[in-house]
Amino acid sequence: MAEKKKDITETKKTTASKKTSTVAKKTAAKKPTAKKTATAAKKPAAKKTATAVKKTAAKKPAAKKTVAPKPRKKVMVEISDLEQFPAVALRNLVVFPGMVLHFDLSKQTSIRAVEKALEEEKQIFVVAQRETAQPDPDVAELYNVGTIATVKQMAKLPGNVVRVLVEGQDRAFIRSFAKQQKAYLVAEVERIPAQMETDPNVERAMIQEIKDRFLDYVKNFPKTSQSLTLKVQTAQDINYVVDLIASGLPLPYTKKQEILSTVDLTDRFERMAIQLTNEVDMAQVKNELAQKIKGRIEKNQKDYILREQLEYIQEELGGGELSDAERFEKQLKELQASDEVKEKIQREINRFRTISGSSSESAVERGYIETLLELPWDKASVDNTDIAHAQEILETQHYGLKKVKERVLEFLAVRALTQKGDSPIICLVGPPGTGKTSIARSVAEALGKEYVRISLGGVRDEAEIRGHRRTYVGAMPGRIAVGLRQAKVKNPLMLLDEIDKVSSDYKGDTSSALLEVLDSEQNCRFSDHYVEVPLDLSEVLFIATANTTQTIPKPLLDRMEVIEVSSYTANEKFHIAKEYLVSKQLKKNGLEGGRLSITDSAVKDIIEFYTREAGVRELERKIGEICRKAAKEILEKGADTTKVRVNSKNLDQYLGKQKYRKDKKNDKDEIGIVRGLAWTSVGGVTLQIEVNAMPGKGKVELTGQMGDVMKESAMTSLSYVRSVSPSYHVAKDYFETHDFHLHIPEGAVPKDGPSAGITMATALLSVAASKKVRCDLAMTGEITLRGRVLPIGGLKEKILAAKTAGIKTVLVPRQNVKDVEEIEEEIKEGLTIIPVETMKDVIREAFV
Repeated sequence: MAEKKKDITETKKTTASKKTSTVAKKTAAKKPTAKKTATAAKKPAAKKTATAVKKTAAKKPAAKKTVAPKPRKKVMVEISDLEQFPAVALRNLVVFPGMVLHFDLSKQTSIRAVEKALEEEKQIFVVAQRETAQPDPDVAELYNVGTIATVKQMAKLPGNVVRVLVEGQDRAFIRSFAKQQKAYLVAEVERIPAQMETDPNVERAMIQEIKDRFLDYVKNFPKTSQSLTLKVQTAQDINYVVDLIASGLPLPYTKKQEILSTVDLTDRFERMAIQLTNEVDMAQVKNELAQKIKGRIEKNQKDYILREQLEYIQEELGGGELSDAERFEKQLKELQASDEVKEKIQREINRFRTISGSSSESAVERGYIETLLELPWDKASVDNTDIAHAQEILETQHYGLKKVKERVLEFLAVRALTQKGDSPIICLVGPPGTGKTSIARSVAEALGKEYVRISLGGVRDEAEIRGHRRTYVGAMPGRIAVGLRQAKVKNPLMLLDEIDKVSSDYKGDTSSALLEVLDSEQNCRFSDHYVEVPLDLSEVLFIATANTTQTIPKPLLDRMEVIEVSSYTANEKFHIAKEYLVSKQLKKNGLEGGRLSITDSAVKDIIEFYTREAGVRELERKIGEICRKAAKEILEKGADTTKVRVNSKNLDQYLGKQKYRKDKKNDKDEIGIVRGLAWTSVGGVTLQIEVNAMPGKGKVELTGQMGDVMKESAMTSLSYVRSVSPSYHVAKDYFETHDFHLHIPEGAVPKDGPSAGITMATALLSVAASKKVRCDLAMTGEITLRGRVLPIGGLKEKILAAKTAGIKTVLVPRQNVKDVEEIEEEIKEGLTIIPVETMKDVIREAFV
């Protein structure tokens, strides 16, 4: 083979398929050839003979890369041209240069390749397969780098098996691979000469470092071959040391192939050093675990012997305290449960007896058995079916909530007649602070049921409902099972608070888990993952609470009987404060016995000027604030007979300046100003919609923090007004020559919804036709492009807001008449409620 000299550097070149070593370019005078990879050269005929020489300063300098403490010098190496050798593909075996090893062959093509090598130069190319199951691999299924080896010996064994002894010579890249007349494989390879470290100090440091790490490995793996250890200690060539260690360690063949394929000496050294360190760390961890397990086994044996001795001593002394298993047996005999449940618990007790008391599994099993024994399988309380008694409790503890009370009394009536009756699943929907949670406690007291509250706000793990499987560490039953265990009966009243605020994540959908709980056809055999025994929830009275039904999934909402709990009127708040809240706060702050009195006028002023809510929570806080300041005033005066009286005149001394102003209707009829009605989470409010027209080009400006739905409603209103403007004697070019600005005051408050549609249309038409709108009139309703008025929601709160503002006439959609009939007469008193069907009806009533 002809050999050419090239000037190379030890930079690495990364190609699409493999990582090659330094590439040297030929001089300009020579014919351009493809780039070849090389490190330091080994001649094919000699073993480990370096040919590195220094280049003269006159030659073209090459790039340098610092991989050691000192910069490397250029090396002159000899690179062979492509060579052809008989080839053998090995499975799970890697041959390194300088290593002598044997392997067995049974495939005929491989045997013929060895025989061909023995006939010629006794050299063969061996390479590892990527997939060991492939019987006839091609180039793509072989690793890119193999080893040129010398065949030392071949011996035939029984069963058509040949044992071959080879000695590795050089690494080589596969360039092509083919069968020679279908007899054996021939590989065309490019020899990779061994790279030499030119700095002696760096080489000595690398050798010493790899030897130190190998000795650490030997300390942790004492069964390492002594001959391998001796060879490593005496070797003085860094290439040989790295390949020797890689060949001798019991590493997976893929790891060995990685080291063989690493051409750069520094990279190969680092890879081998990291592998040795990892093996040492793994061995140390294994040793630590072995010591801990050994100590634990010894402790368990000791505990077992002592426990057996203790039991024997107790038997000799005539007994003692019952063991856990005996205590469980006793509780099982007293348990009211079906045979299926008792058999399950008995099996668990028998299993508990066989578990060591000091093991972690014993604690898990003990907790599981205690949970099963504490659940009320067939234990139920007797309901109070006295309707008069239930009604008395409900009326005493809560003012209003007529629908809720009626539904509970209906349930009691059915239960009294049938002696059974299905338990209803009720969902109370309404604004915060309207008594949804407290009414559930009153219902439980009226029916004589145990009360259990389960807060679902923020729950997003399905296991919170169904429980965790016992295979997990720290597993617990779900909240439903825990609630039954707390109630100690199987027919309690269970309050599912804030059911609209459950969420879901990657751990599961909580609302889907509630489907089985709240389905009366399925919950008779509710499955808890921890309990593993079906629970009967058919006799549980479920009451859920929510602020809105918009966030409750439809399948879950369909399983519940929804009862709307609307906002309290000012009169209802007054009665609640006088009959419940004032006395509660007086008792809480130690002011009983007439030491503090709050007049009716003061309570009404608190409701009107210091609170703005649908419920009564803020009202109760304000009354509590008055009580605290009154208590301080009494103590400062120091007289036992001191009494404090709070009325509307001195109320600001206790609560400060008024926080809210009362919505009032306009004083006079005006053009472009119309009073609308809106629903909020804290009750109803009135909205004053203003429209101005000015010379322009027909642009429309919408302000007041309007949402997308309200903006669309405004544009619909404008389109309708333009379509009917000729009927109201509006000039044809009026909308092309004027700009419109529609504004809803209190711009900091976001507003949305379609119910202000007819209000905006009336204001726009009022400006276009120069017609005044009545100041004592308010309206609500959605508008269509053709002027039809569609129904809306929250009518009770809206009418209440209109009455509070002094409005005399309210326009509502005709389809909401049925809702008007359900509103209390107390709210409708003094109001004229007119149903409207089209915008013509609205305009007829609104314009002066």
